[in-house]
Amino acid sequence: MASDRRLHDLLLLAAALLLSASSATAADFGYCKKGRHYPVQVSSVEIVPEPIVRGEPATFKISASTDKSITKGKLVIDVTYFFFHVHSETHDFCAGTTCPATGEFVLAQEQTLPSFTPPA
Repeated sequence: MASDRRLHDLLLLAAALLLSASSATAADFGYCKKGRHYPVQVSSVEIVPEPIVRGEPATFKISASTDKSITKGKLVIDVTYFFFHVHSETHDFCAGTTCPATGEFVLAQEQTLPSFTPPA
């Protein structure tokens, strides 16, 4: 289904975090395909703790909104650091937020990045 694919693409984009070495709590993020309309608009991505400690749990909080009613989908976490792939996982969308998700919502996912993760 086209909307499921767009949701999947959006969640992939939201989770494609560019970890920075700054002390800011908000992470940089971008849409996978520029100019494409996504049913979910991501407003911010927060990583706690910042900076991430290798091999220790970190919580990724994605603040977003939609004018649709999302009842299912996949959350794809794809972490890069200066264009180097670090880690990826796929989870059930509804495990990270209350479904159906409508209006403004927050997706939260805890991850432990591998010990070879670059310092951030």
